[in-house]
Amino acid sequence: MKAVIMAGGFGTRLRPLSINIPKPMVPVGNLSMMEHVVSLLTKHGITDVTSLLYFQPDAIKEHFNDGSAFGVTMKYFQPDEDYGTAGAVRYALGDTREPVLVISGDLITDFNLTEALEWHRKKKSEATILLTRTEIPLAYGIVITDSDGRIVRFLEKPSWGETFSDTVNTGIYILEPSAVELIPKRKQYDFSRNLYPLMLSRQMGLYGKIMDGYWRDIGNVDQYRHVHYDLFTGNLKLGLKAMKTTYHNGVVYKGANVRIEDDVECTGTVILGDDVVLEPGARLHDCAVGRRSHIGHGAQLKESIIWSDVSIGANSVLTSTVVCNRARVGENVQLLDNAVVSADCVLGNSSTVKANCKIWPNKEVDEGAIVSSSLVWGEKWNRELFTDSKVTGLALTEITPEMCVRLGTAFGASLGQGAAVVTSRDASDISRLLRRSLLSGLLAAGVNVSDLEATPVPVVRYALSKGGYAAGVYVRHNPENYRQLDLILFDGNSLDMPTAKLKKIERNYFGEDFERATLETIGHLDTPQRVIDDYRDEFISEIDVETIKKAGFKVVIDHSNGSSSQIFPTLFSLLGVSTTELNANLNPRKFSSSPQETARAIVQLSAIVKSLKADIGIALNPAAEKLTVIDETGRPVDNQLLLLLVLDLFLKTHNAQRIAVPVDASMGVEEIAQEHGIEVIRVADEHRAMMEVFREERADFVGGTRGGFIFPGFQIGADAILSTAKILEMMARTNARLAELRPKYERYVRERASVPCPWSKKSRVMRRLITDSSDKKRELVDGIRIFEENGWVLVAPDRFKASFNILAESTSRDQTIGLVNRYRNLVEKCQDN
Repeated sequence: MKAVIMAGGFGTRLRPLSINIPKPMVPVGNLSMMEHVVSLLTKHGITDVTSLLYFQPDAIKEHFNDGSAFGVTMKYFQPDEDYGTAGAVRYALGDTREPVLVISGDLITDFNLTEALEWHRKKKSEATILLTRTEIPLAYGIVITDSDGRIVRFLEKPSWGETFSDTVNTGIYILEPSAVELIPKRKQYDFSRNLYPLMLSRQMGLYGKIMDGYWRDIGNVDQYRHVHYDLFTGNLKLGLKAMKTTYHNGVVYKGANVRIEDDVECTGTVILGDDVVLEPGARLHDCAVGRRSHIGHGAQLKESIIWSDVSIGANSVLTSTVVCNRARVGENVQLLDNAVVSADCVLGNSSTVKANCKIWPNKEVDEGAIVSSSLVWGEKWNRELFTDSKVTGLALTEITPEMCVRLGTAFGASLGQGAAVVTSRDASDISRLLRRSLLSGLLAAGVNVSDLEATPVPVVRYALSKGGYAAGVYVRHNPENYRQLDLILFDGNSLDMPTAKLKKIERNYFGEDFERATLETIGHLDTPQRVIDDYRDEFISEIDVETIKKAGFKVVIDHSNGSSSQIFPTLFSLLGVSTTELNANLNPRKFSSSPQETARAIVQLSAIVKSLKADIGIALNPAAEKLTVIDETGRPVDNQLLLLLVLDLFLKTHNAQRIAVPVDASMGVEEIAQEHGIEVIRVADEHRAMMEVFREERADFVGGTRGGFIFPGFQIGADAILSTAKILEMMARTNARLAELRPKYERYVRERASVPCPWSKKSRVMRRLITDSSDKKRELVDGIRIFEENGWVLVAPDRFKASFNILAESTSRDQTIGLVNRYRNLVEKCQDN
């Protein structure tokens, strides 16, 4: 048996710990992570080891040499190109005639590999993925197996709505030669994206074994700390290569030549490397101290990790702190919760580093200085900055000008100097202020900016679709909470920015490790003049103008003080529509509405439609992506009913083969589709998923459940301006009115419920629901949609709250309520151990 150790990438998320050393060489309990991996291999009789090297390879080679000092024979390979995870393994192995175990060099585990190998052989598996259960699996690949352990489905880094199990891929694989041979040589090829899907499609022996024991992928500084806490409290057992003794009320692991002076107190678990000195009066609780480090007189260390050759001055206090190699901490220094002091830093006497602050390598802090960072950002965005391609927070409280400058610089650095970005905003003064801060950061990163000022989102997407831009940003007030602000990021193709690119920005933002422009490379700012005119011209080319003119529509439209008022008057004039416009001014102080104000605006719009005997009323949200509709009798049309009405009109006036809707759309969609003989595709309830299915030409029309639609034509995102014109066009071509159509589709009854559930139990609930519903027809898209007689129910974990959301629909209120209650009880039951 041969082992291949994947010796890590750049360790970006672990910075600043991994700036000067490769991630696998970061110490855990005074031994590098990779050394713990090698120790695990030798414990289970695996001594033929190949290491795949990436970042700073010489540090690993110099430490392990030929491996003999660690009980193995070690060879090294460094891929000359990015071949992906599987491609890199094939690069190192070439052709092999024996099984191979693949393991990451930057994880910590005590799995019984002997047991796993025996299980693999017993199953006659061609590839076995070692699995574990985790409470929050979002950062890992989810794997679903049948009762025999054969893998039936897996999903890389899912959203909460896709967490169909709490069983995840640990990145440890056992591969037979038949599996290795499937990996092409010198081509980019990944295990989860390429090899395993291929094996599933060929019905090969792909198995997953759920392992007992400890496993943690150390992806960031928080996870690094937690591994140590588990080590200190006994939840993790590692070979520490040190003598275990008791000292007062603590357990101490001592290296060679450790000197502990009088009146030193060690409690909990304390790990001391070779040649460590503890001066009189030092107090240590649950700490690891690296070799040749010196802890001064009266210093107090709690739950802290001190690397090698560090000096801690007298009477200093460290709490939940990481101090890296060769740092010098003066006397009476305070390092507060979750502070990080990187390698070769010098902290002057009586200085303070506040909670969550990271000091990067080679920095000097003056005597008495206070280094602080905003607790708001440390607390709010410690785990995740973006949700659905946007940052959302309280304006001027959570999203401040300072934060936007930092985000803009991180964003610009991810794009690279010389890239071009489109920016825009809603009409408010706050959005203008924060957009300017973003601009400053982008320009400082060397990015050129085309600022469209106050412009609807569809126009921004249109500008991006014309090419030449790497990305776009839109700043607006959140439509569901007017006190919050959204910073929305678009990709260069006009879609919402994908997760992979957002993660890169997050790493820059939190790591604070990005390149800024020089005086010669600073970005350029301009304001394009013809974008709205070009949008309007192409818009008209997509509309049947003469048909709308002949209909002679009378329309009442509420612009919600948004920038659509700059576009509609000209368009309606060209379409021959008689228009009454409300809230048509760009008012920087009337930028958004509370829910109560929105409800009053709809009541007012309904009354005006009815009194003017208009054909339709339209209320656009300020960004002009979504619309609310009032029929000719003055009755509002809710979003689900609007979807059915628009779909009915679309299929009567357009040739289509497939349409797409969110997973929570009404069952009436399938009934309409069946009448016209077309296919329905259900996608996740998020805008990017809707845009992707349209861009990939898998659907001829996409209908949203929140008032947004994607029609064939020049846009691939929701455009309420275009949707308004298309609805008028379809009404004109069919000579239909909404009030006439709606009775047919008002028979569907929907009910919702929210069930409290701790975050740590969400994956368990999803796994049990998957098992309990295995004999029923279901769809696994953004939750579990289970079909019942004459109805269905959707159960999905809430992405923002500790709860599950239940949505049921049928044609009977009693049946719908019964479905909600039944699945409410099931979710509660699934939380029990």
